[in-house]
Amino acid sequence: MFVSYLILTLLHVQTAVLARPGGESIGCDDYLGSDKVVDKCGVCGGDNTGCQVVSGVFKHALTSLGYHRVVEIPQGATKINITEMYKSNNYLALRSRSGRSIINGNWAIDRPGKYEGGGTMFTYKRPNEISSTAGESFLAEGPTNEILDVYMIHQQPNPGVHYEYVIMGTNAISPQVPPHRRPGEALNGQLAPEGRSQDEGEEKERSEQKEGVHGEAPEVFTSESTQTFPVRQPDRFSSHRPDSLVPPAPQSPRRSRDHNWKQLGTTECSTTCGKGSQYPVFRCVNRNTHKEVPESYCDSSMKPTPEEEPCNIFPCPAFWDIGEWSECSKTCGLGMQHRQVLCRQVYANRSLTVQPYRCQHLEKPETTSTCQLKICSEWQIRTDWTSCSVPCGVGQRTRDVKCVSNIGDVVDDEECNMKLRPNDIENCDMGPCAKSWFLTDWSERCSADCGAGVRTRSVVCMTNHVSSLPLEGCGNNRPAEATPCDNGPCTGKVEWFAGSWSQCSIECGSGTQQREVICVRKNADTFEVLDPYECSFLERPPSQQSCHLKPCGAKWFNTEWSMCSKSCQGGFRVREVRCLSDDMTLSNLCDPQLKPEERESCNPQDCVPEVDENCKDKYYNCNVVVQARLCVYNYYKTACCASCTRVANRRPGYLGSR
Repeated sequence: MFVSYLILTLLHVQTAVLARPGGESIGCDDYLGSDKVVDKCGVCGGDNTGCQVVSGVFKHALTSLGYHRVVEIPQGATKINITEMYKSNNYLALRSRSGRSIINGNWAIDRPGKYEGGGTMFTYKRPNEISSTAGESFLAEGPTNEILDVYMIHQQPNPGVHYEYVIMGTNAISPQVPPHRRPGEALNGQLAPEGRSQDEGEEKERSEQKEGVHGEAPEVFTSESTQTFPVRQPDRFSSHRPDSLVPPAPQSPRRSRDHNWKQLGTTECSTTCGKGSQYPVFRCVNRNTHKEVPESYCDSSMKPTPEEEPCNIFPCPAFWDIGEWSECSKTCGLGMQHRQVLCRQVYANRSLTVQPYRCQHLEKPETTSTCQLKICSEWQIRTDWTSCSVPCGVGQRTRDVKCVSNIGDVVDDEECNMKLRPNDIENCDMGPCAKSWFLTDWSERCSADCGAGVRTRSVVCMTNHVSSLPLEGCGNNRPAEATPCDNGPCTGKVEWFAGSWSQCSIECGSGTQQREVICVRKNADTFEVLDPYECSFLERPPSQQSCHLKPCGAKWFNTEWSMCSKSCQGGFRVREVRCLSDDMTLSNLCDPQLKPEERESCNPQDCVPEVDENCKDKYYNCNVVVQARLCVYNYYKTACCASCTRVANRRPGYLGSR
């Protein structure tokens, strides 16, 4: 007997045996010397015949995720006890036939507590101690004023659900199999009773009471007994689909009069949510015993044609629909790729795009990501410049420039950056082909902005034709290359003054050298240093230039490091290392001892995100909150901040686990 019934019985028994001064006891009717006790239905002095205790175990093996009906609680039921036999990741749910969710409806899990439904108060318990193996339970004293349905939100193998309640007088009905449905079938959304009227149902029940139907013992459901039905099974179906709905069978032969077609449940819904379809199942049964017999006992021509019925018409939970990644924005090196992420819901076999807030309980996947198909190829100069195409004058010279992959293979030029391609052809000047003095015009600007200066021109001795004779000089009458000029006195004149160049920054290869550039005002014999903005209207001479003293020989060159292979818990990154000569061609003259590393470790830190000092667990058993997936509630987010934060990056399941 279930817990609430035991407590009630014990209280009455204890009251009955309390001794009075005269040595007599008090019965449950509060009369001294009375021997009346409470029967199993809670009736004082009852003989256990005024009611029926209906109990059983739902142990069907379920396959699809979602809501599955467990038992129907009829109107007028009392002493209701629905208990999960062992702790599991499944949840119990309660719903009225009017469609109102009482506990754990619409894919939302309620907290344990008291909930009103069906005219009574249900106590919802969910033991959360780690050491406890007890499952969930619904308890209510009743009586109920409407039919209620108990469901299981299936997520893992069913551990079994024990159900028990009391029905008074002629209200007893079969609890395990709801109208038009076998045990364990998914919710189809058709919660309102169908079929015959209430008067017809009462008449049928009175008829079956005379036949002794209520005297049968309830059966226990198991995965192997899904085709058997517990107490009042025949009435269960006939109460909603009377035999009169089946076409009458002819009176002969005899087997047609003794047997007829009857609906025994429906097929499994095609979907667990989003509107599926199912069909009624018709079987040949004996008219008197209501037991199923071979179909040959019934007239096959009178068998009803199953019609499609909608089921599980509630929308499926919203989910993030993740598109395919786009192509990487770069064929080599670090690039970006994108994908489309939409919030969608399935209804009526159609996937609909909905507002993103409906997916706010789920972590939104990233829409952008870095990508690298391979390390980029690079330009290599494979040969020196050829000789000039002419012996004198202006000609051209060429060299071999190739695009080389990171493994040393020559590839198409398009795989290298064309903007960085070195020239493979240029002009070359082999000098004049006939000798004479060639002059440029005098410079327009005097070398000094004020005072005495000079203007200059270029003077060169060049040839103007090709000759096999020895070239003769241009003579000693070289034209002047400078002529004096004067722009007036320098008093108060502002100009840039540049100092001498410093030494080259390196002893070999390409370096830099600097000089000081200041703004000054020249006077007759002195100059005054001014702020640079005083000379801002003049072009400032460069204060730095490149320099090259001598070749350095072969040196080690390397690329930048690649992205780390892992973002945490230890990865590695790589780079290319080459030995190149001064002309940037491959060489083997570099010191192997000085070769830079081509691979190194990276990101050794732990993948668990650091938790803010202000984000701590206030209770010792916050791991239970995480297991129950209660972190979606603000209260638990604060009370168990550290534990909830650690699990934040995990992809949530259907409804969490305990």
